[in-house]
Amino acid sequence: MTNTTAQIEAQPKLVALFASDVHLHPSLPRTTEFFFEFLRMQAHLAEQLYLLGDLFEYWAGDDDMETAYHQQVIAELKSVSNAGTGLFWMAGNRDFLVGERFAKAIGAELLGDIYTANIAGHAITMTHGDAQCTDDTGYMQFRAMVRQTGWQEQFLLLPLTERKTIIEGLRKGSKMEQKEKTAAIMDVNPEAIKQLFLDHHADTLIHGHTHRPARHQHAEGLRYVLPDWECDIAPEEMRGGWLAIYENGEIIFHHLNGDTSSSFTPQINTPP
Repeated sequence: MTNTTAQIEAQPKLVALFASDVHLHPSLPRTTEFFFEFLRMQAHLAEQLYLLGDLFEYWAGDDDMETAYHQQVIAELKSVSNAGTGLFWMAGNRDFLVGERFAKAIGAELLGDIYTANIAGHAITMTHGDAQCTDDTGYMQFRAMVRQTGWQEQFLLLPLTERKTIIEGLRKGSKMEQKEKTAAIMDVNPEAIKQLFLDHHADTLIHGHTHRPARHQHAEGLRYVLPDWECDIAPEEMRGGWLAIYENGEIIFHHLNGDTSSSFTPQINTPP
C-alpha cells in the first residue's frame, strides 16, 4: 500500500483523509500494523485526517488508556498531529465513550455526531452512519439510551473490569441479534440520508458503519461509504482502505492492496 516517491510527487496536494471502522484490538496485530503504516505513510502527508468512528473494537472509558496496546495507538496518532496534520475524531457505535482525556493525548478535536466542512471545494457532511440506520428500531432505542450523558456518567462510575465484561456481553448479544436481521434493516435509511444532504446543504456525504464500501449517486449529491478494516484473515480476503481528497477537488478511494479508484467495489460484508 506504500506509494513510491515519484507517485507522491506526481499527485496534487493531499488535503484530507477519511477512515473508519478499523476496529483496533490487541488480537488483530496485522490490522493494527496496516493502520499504523497508513498513519506513517499517508496521514503525515495530509493537511487533515478525519477518523469517523469505530477506530477501536470497543472503548470502555479513558481510564483504559494505560494499557501497552492503547499507549502504542496513542503514540502513533500523536505523531500525526505532531507532524502538523489536523486530527479530527468522531464517535462510532463501539467507541462513543472516548472523551477529552484521550483526545488531548492524541492532539485531536472531538467532533459531534454530524460535522460539515468545506474541503477542496466540496461541501462535505460527515457522520459515522449508525444514526441513519433508522429501520433498525431496536438498535435506535439502544443508541438513544447509551448516548445520554446521564447514562454514560453512571456507566463510567463502574469499575473498568466490570465495564469491559458488560461491553463483551453486549457485543455477543448484538452478534446473535444480527443473525435475525435482514441486510436492509442494518443499512442506512434512504430518507435519513436525503435529510442529511438537505439539512446541511451538502453536495458530498461521507460515512462508515455499514461495512458496505461504495460510492452512491443521489439526487442531492455523492455519498461515499468507507470500508471496515480486516487484515488478520486470509490475504485474499483482506479488506480496508481510506478516502482521499486532493487540492484539485478529486476524491479517490485507496484500497489496502494498493489499488485506487473513484468508487469502491463492495467487498465481503460483515455486520457492523
